[in-house]
Amino acid sequence: MSAPIQGKPAVVLLSGGMDSATAAAIAKAEGFSLFGLTVDYGQRNRWELEAASRLAQFLQMQEHRIIRLELGGLLVSALTGHVPVPKDRRPTEIGQGIPVTYVPARNTILLALALGYAEVVGAADIFLGVHALDYSGYPDCRPEFLQAFEHLANLATKAAVEGQLRFRIHAPLLGCTKAEIIRRGVALGLDYRLSCSCYDPTPDGLPCGRCDACVLRRRGFQQAGLEDPLPYQTPLL
Repeated sequence: MSAPIQGKPAVVLLSGGMDSATAAAIAKAEGFSLFGLTVDYGQRNRWELEAASRLAQFLQMQEHRIIRLELGGLLVSALTGHVPVPKDRRPTEIGQGIPVTYVPARNTILLALALGYAEVVGAADIFLGVHALDYSGYPDCRPEFLQAFEHLANLATKAAVEGQLRFRIHAPLLGCTKAEIIRRGVALGLDYRLSCSCYDPTPDGLPCGRCDACVLRRRGFQQAGLEDPLPYQTPLL
């Protein structure tokens, strides 16, 4: 039996990475009772699903659901198929153009699932961890997209049409750099050892240290003046 809900319910899209974990920690600090949603969409990094479970437990979520939605055969991407993950790119190269790690319409699909889940549990608030470095490269991380989806949410649901809920999409990290995200998470007591950011970890889950996600994470910790608690396959140069 679930514990009684403390605070207003909110659905959090929880990937297992540091950004979604920080967004969840912010939601918790704001007094929301968290309902985590993690989607196994066929991503090559299977370790992030375990990371999501660890983070959900650490954040004492009211409920955490992992659902399987096989998109790999349909939505071709470096994260779902055999397209090589870019490695060793300079930070100035990352975010220039739409990278091959873009999964077609992924955030539209994930937010649609989160919206349905939110309507079921009576949550008007949906949190996700997109931020400035994401929306410079991924079209479904832009502020305009989030605003448009919020408008859609309030047109497309029974709860909104009947006036029971007014849905809000929260992206509390939208204007943040990685260093700012890390400092904020640390201030909230978040344990980043539990997270998994790498696009292409080793078979035993060790982050590669060379993909865009690893490069940005490691640089973020450097700029924040903090040590990344994760070990990496490739030493930091």
